[in-house]
Amino acid sequence: MPDVTTANSGATPATNTHLAPYAARGLKGRIFSGVQPTGNLHLGNYLGAIRNFARLQHDYECLYCVVDLHAITQPQDPKQLASQTREIASAFLAAGVDASKHIIFNQSMVPAHAQLAWVFNCVARVGWMNRMTQFKEKAGKDREGASLGLYVYPSLMAADILLYKATHVPVGEDQKQHLELTRDIAIKFNNDFDVPDYFPITEPLIFGGATRVMSLRDGTKKMSKSDPSDQSRINLTDDADAIAVKIRRAKTDP
Repeated sequence: MPDVTTANSGATPATNTHLAPYAARGLKGRIFSGVQPTGNLHLGNYLGAIRNFARLQHDYECLYCVVDLHAITQPQDPKQLASQTREIASAFLAAGVDASKHIIFNQSMVPAHAQLAWVFNCVARVGWMNRMTQFKEKAGKDREGASLGLYVYPSLMAADILLYKATHVPVGEDQKQHLELTRDIAIKFNNDFDVPDYFPITEPLIFGGATRVMSLRDGTKKMSKSDPSDQSRINLTDDADAIAVKIRRAKTDP
């Protein structure tokens, strides 16, 4: 197993009600994890997530999703998006995920993701969304011109996770805030509708080492598939020469 820790943000974690069925099968719980089909998969994707997918499947029931609805919060070419969706699914298989025992699927093929996201839009508070730092980073200075989908992105992420009552989610440091919001939404839904333990209070799995790989061009930002500069990342398909050139050109500390 990889070096992994379970972080607790203060709320009660997934209860025995949700964990017991998995424990009876010798498992630790159910994992949901998603990857956006935007741009090329890079070193950060591999070290932070994909290499761990196969490792986790031995201890958890796993659902791995290509989250194409998240991708369209910013403009996408439909044909390219479809092609990249297939590439991400292929990467899951190449990483060693056993599709005969675990589930690999496309987010937009399950309408319940969007349906539950709308319910959660009505449960979540505007103040919660205003505190999400990733929206500020992605929207940049043109926040008024950003899509509403980008603003409520964390609500859809909560729906992705809670639709399947996932007990654990592997996250990088930059996604911890969104998972904390997922926990807040679950708690409020359970309380508002007087259904204790209906949704689990999902626990984050944070992997030790290389969970946040930074951009080669801007050390204050993480390596990203959506960065317009290909020089900012090491793609999984780059050959040795291309990697060497990018490393030589990488921005270093002054």
